[in-house]
Amino acid sequence: MDKYICVVCSYVYDPEVGDPDGGIAPGTSFEDIPDDWVCPLCGVGKDSFEKVVE
Repeated sequence: MDKYICVVCSYVYDPEVGDPDGGIAPGTSFEDIPDDWVCPLCGVGKDSFEKVVE
């Protein structure tokens, strides 16, 4: 599964970790996160994230 980075604050969403504080379980792909989820650091929406190219 791909990691995604917030273009505003550089928070990286790692699907292996999820976002437990935001109600996102480990193993949840970015595509499966609800559309109303926001970055846990700066509060922007999913549309402000880009796929991490490794």
